[in-house]
Amino acid sequence: MKTCQAPGRPPSLLEVGSSEREHPRYAHEAAITVHAGGKALEGRTTNVSRGGLCADLAGAVAIGTEVEVDMQLVFDDDAKSDALRISSHVVWCTTVDDGYQIGLAFRPLTAEKTKLINLFLRYLDDGGKPIKTPKGERSIDDQFG
Repeated sequence: MKTCQAPGRPPSLLEVGSSEREHPRYAHEAAITVHAGGKALEGRTTNVSRGGLCADLAGAVAIGTEVEVDMQLVFDDDAKSDALRISSHVVWCTTVDDGYQIGLAFRPLTAEKTKLINLFLRYLDDGGKPIKTPKGERSIDDQFG
C-alpha cells in the first residue's frame, strides 16, 4: 500500500465514471477505517453518497484494491455511531498535502446494507447538504470518479 497507482496504465475517466452522478453526495465528515491487505487505515470522509465516498487518509491504497470500509457518524459531542461495514474498491487515489485522498465505490449492497446506508444518508440529509456542481464546473472529485 505504498502507491496509489495500479499496475499498468492509470484508468481513463470513462473507466472510473462520468461526471453525471447517479446518487447525490453529502458533504459530511464521517469517521472511517479502510481495511486492505491486513492493514487498517483511519481517516475522515469529505463526502458520502449511496454509491461511494471520498476520504482523506494518512496512507495510500492502490487503485483497484478491494477493501472493506467501516463508516461511523460523528456527533457534536465526538460520540460515534456503530460502524457500518461496506465492501468497496478504490477507484482513485491522489496525494493531498501530507496525506492521501481516495475515492471508493461501494460494491453491490444487500437489502440489509441498503437499508442501513439509507438510514446513514438520511441522517446526513437532515444535517448535511447535497453537493451540487453547476453545469460546466467540475471539481477534482468529478474528474476522477
